[in-house]
Amino acid sequence: MSEFFKAELKDKFLEYASERDDYFQLHLLYDEFLKPNYSLQFVEKLVYEIMEYDSALLDIMSGNGSKIFMLSATALTKDFLDESGFKNLYIQEEEKWDVFLTQLADNRKLSFSSKVTPSNTVKTENKKERFLLLSLLSAVILSFVFTLFSLLKPLFRNDDYVSREEFQRVIFEMERKIKENDVMPNDLFLQSKPTEIKKDSIN
Repeated sequence: MSEFFKAELKDKFLEYASERDDYFQLHLLYDEFLKPNYSLQFVEKLVYEIMEYDSALLDIMSGNGSKIFMLSATALTKDFLDESGFKNLYIQEEEKWDVFLTQLADNRKLSFSSKVTPSNTVKTENKKERFLLLSLLSAVILSFVFTLFSLLKPLFRNDDYVSREEFQRVIFEMERKIKENDVMPNDLFLQSKPTEIKKDSIN
């Protein structure tokens, strides 16, 4: 039998007693509520549990070789049923356990998340810091390369060159004079001596 059903039976025993104005024998509770599925000893056990909770809820008389022979309601019986009763006490106790178990489960989840989440946060922060550091380092290297290039560029410049247009103009002029004077190209080139041309510097 479940604890809830036991609590409900205890309330029924108290209700039965509060509805009577006299003492009654224990077996009447058995005949009224539990016969034939349970024994008289089970009824006696439930009455003992009522008395253990609060001995003022029932007035007990012994006799006929039994500690509980007759019983009756007291002034507190009806008040106890109106305030809560054993069934409501059981429900309240179960609700307290549910709240306790829920809080325990939440605390475990919180404890687990506090162990796991910070490490994940640290890993994420480390990745961000590493990315920022690499980005900063890359920017510094690029800046250094551009600065170095701008400093060394004048050393490799060669201003002593003939542009393609100038070279083509000289060639065109030479061809024209060859046609006009019928002279050898080498002689004409030596005679004209245009701006010095460095073959290696032609684009």
